Amino acid sequence: MQVTAEMVRHAMRRWTTGVAVVTARLDEQIHGMTVNSFTSISLEPPLVAVTLAAGTRTQSLVEQTGIFGITILSEGQADISDRFAGRTPAGEDRFAGLETFELESGVPLLRAGLVSLDCRVVHHYATETATLYIARVTAIQHTSEESPLVYHNRLYHKLGG
Repeated sequence: MQVTAEMVRHAMRRWTTGVAVVTARLDEQIHGMTVNSFTSISLEPPLVAVTLAAGTRTQSLVEQTGIFGITILSEGQADISDRFAGRTPAGEDRFAGLETFELESGVPLLRAGLVSLDCRVVHHYATETATLYIARVTAIQHTSEESPLVYHNRLYHKLGG
């Protein structure tokens, strides 16, 4: 039996993840996208991994600059997740009305998130449809102690009772 994209998609709906927004900047051009393909790889050195779909504006900026930001979202931020997942009208500024800040790299990070990380790419692995980026975390800022936004079976959830 050949494994299809739909089979993998269906299987991965059973994997519960947090939700984060990856942001990137090249000069005055900024963009961001929602991801759940984000994970910590190592504490020493501080390495994380994220996979970005090939040909997206965010992936293009990361590819050109070698830097990106990660903002981990809180349980009340499903609207921000949807916005950065492209569930808003095409051409709309995803950052409109959101407070941002910068750490070392100058990449915009979302003030309303739980924690934000500045990251510098150290390795990347391209596939036909996406690129896996492994990056060193160069700066971290905690902004909230709320619970995280959780994603499972194509729906947002809250932790605990």
